[in-house]
Amino acid sequence: MRIAPSIARVLRPPAAGAGARWIALGMAGLAVWSVAMPTLLGAALGLWLDESWPRTHSWTLLLLLAGLALGALNAWHWRLCQRRAMHAGPPRDDD
Repeated sequence: MRIAPSIARVLRPPAAGAGARWIALGMAGLAVWSVAMPTLLGAALGLWLDESWPRTHSWTLLLLLAGLALGALNAWHWRLCQRRAMHAGPPRDDD
């Protein structure tokens, strides 16, 4: 089984020193953005819908929560794939 290059990069042992901290910070930032972007996009779409078609319920709140849930599922799925790749063993080039 061949592992995607982005996952193979994560599986390499981190460099010693300050570089490892930046790698960890980058990975945390990736998880934050995978939740923040769908949430913000949902809120923006909800604001536009509230302005265009006013209703008794708030599109903004509904789509903000939907974006948050979608982002959380996205981050969970990404983390699950990372965990599977880490426990699958070293990448092989014979596949």
